[in-house]
Amino acid sequence: MRTLTAVLCAMLLVQGFAQEKLADEPTNEKAQKAFKEGLSYLHERMYTAALDSFKKADKLEAGRCRVCENRIIQIGEELREWKPVENAAEEIIGQAQQPRDAALAHCQFGTILFDEGIDRHKDELFNRAHDEYTKALTVAPRFPAAVFQDGRALAYLKQDEAAKKRFQQFIEMNSEDSPDRQRALLYIAEPELARALMAPPFAVTTLDGKKISLDELQGKVVLMDFWATWCQPCREALPRIREIAKKFDGQPLIVLSVSVDQDETKWKEFVASNEMTWPQYFDNGFSGPLAKTFGVQAIPHTFTIDADGILQDEQIGDASIEGKLKKLVKRVQEKHSDGKTSQ
Repeated sequence: MRTLTAVLCAMLLVQGFAQEKLADEPTNEKAQKAFKEGLSYLHERMYTAALDSFKKADKLEAGRCRVCENRIIQIGEELREWKPVENAAEEIIGQAQQPRDAALAHCQFGTILFDEGIDRHKDELFNRAHDEYTKALTVAPRFPAAVFQDGRALAYLKQDEAAKKRFQQFIEMNSEDSPDRQRALLYIAEPELARALMAPPFAVTTLDGKKISLDELQGKVVLMDFWATWCQPCREALPRIREIAKKFDGQPLIVLSVSVDQDETKWKEFVASNEMTWPQYFDNGFSGPLAKTFGVQAIPHTFTIDADGILQDEQIGDASIEGKLKKLVKRVQEKHSDGKTSQ
């Protein structure tokens, strides 16, 4: 699953900012060849070879192949090859000519350092991330993604009061119904959650017209089930998902099935004919907002999120998840019972 930081800055969701259009390929003939080899390796899922080809293409372009650098960042993060990713991000910063591009580049580099810090458990990387977010905000003070992510970097550095100020600043930039605003409110109330592997915030309207927001489901375990009508393994897993929804009915657990179908009518007919009475959401393909946010590229794909919004489990394929759900639900019930006892 892509981290929330990657979603916020790598996708560059900045109000009023637009990402510059990149060239389709490098200009140097040898670099073009290396770039095309990289695309071929990527198509064949030979990621290490693809990374090497894009690095070669960028070098042949004297470190000024923006599309190569973006590929290096994309693949390098997946492979946890942090050095080439850092180098590519620094090159992008060096190429920025407009203030908006500089702000975006510093935010992207901050995101990379933040994710690297989580991966390598090094405070030095969170300090560097904080420095990059600060640079982004010096250029663009009202840059919501950089404000939010700087709050998280400060939280990881155990600077909770400074982190709270950033989250409060972020809240003032967003509308009341924004899922990201709800997440910031949660972090202000419980700063330790800003240091946890939280599931990305989201808000959707289900097939029956109900609005579901992850952070409003605090106190409930959430099972997200990504599937499609055309997916045979998903069809085979359906009885198990139906049984879970039925077995945990009335307990602090919600099952949310997210369809990556692209034919909405067919999806609705399938849901009705198979009596899928638990919450259903149509995401409209793998490029849909939830699929992209959670990095879903294969189905069936499930995410188990605990009552605090922390991601506890991720499974691709029809894996047994009921035991994990029972433990998480029991934890919620015991916590609730202890709260009643102490009153």
